[in-house]
Amino acid sequence: MAAPKRIALVTGAGSGIGRQITLALLREGYGVALAGRRQDALEETVRLAGANGANALVVATDVTDAASVKQLFAKTKERFGRLDMLFNNAGVFTPPVSLEEMSVEQWKSAVDINLTGVFLCTQEAFRIMKEQSPRGGRIINNGSISAHAPRPYSAAYTSTKHAITGLTKATSLDGRAYDIACGQIDIGNASTDMTTLMKKGTLQADGSTKVEPTMDAAHVAKAILYMDSLPLEANVQFMTVMATKMPYIGRG
Repeated sequence: MAAPKRIALVTGAGSGIGRQITLALLREGYGVALAGRRQDALEETVRLAGANGANALVVATDVTDAASVKQLFAKTKERFGRLDMLFNNAGVFTPPVSLEEMSVEQWKSAVDINLTGVFLCTQEAFRIMKEQSPRGGRIINNGSISAHAPRPYSAAYTSTKHAITGLTKATSLDGRAYDIACGQIDIGNASTDMTTLMKKGTLQADGSTKVEPTMDAAHVAKAILYMDSLPLEANVQFMTVMATKMPYIGRG
């Protein structure tokens, strides 16, 4: 197999959107570092890639741990020599409980994974991208529809996703000096192994439970590939990709 022309790193690559994006990148000839907590899940993603998996690097990683993140990026640089794109995807949902019933531990878990993990990975990506030649790269953050409008009983998750929008803007601004572009993709109801519970219905703002329309996650992969296809002089700052009929426009 030919050497990859572009190198990407995907967090949360062992399931859901992360797995779908990883498979799409490998199909397009990228070299991809797969990060996630479960080694077996990451290896399953590589297995699903078939022959394209030869360009994959599996690194079990805890994105909340600075030392673990440093090791991830060090191994990526050691294997591939550079980093062209980081997809900050790792995230966790919190149990659907009212704000006053949420434990401090649940709050901190969401903040640690959904926000601090993105910061730590972005920081390490900056260190590689600003020093490599050719200089620069692209960082894409997985926001959410919840970065704009919350679902009921999602204070921690919604807060972290709003914070990701602020981090995306700050990263985009601070990256200008080093040819590092940063954008955010907000995904609504992409159908993956992570959304099977939605088939039973999702709690709505009026207290009812309804089954919501979904879309194929392949459309998200196409969007990511488009965002990364641009030269570094151009950037998709924010993109929303959602099931057309999901109750977001007019939610609540």
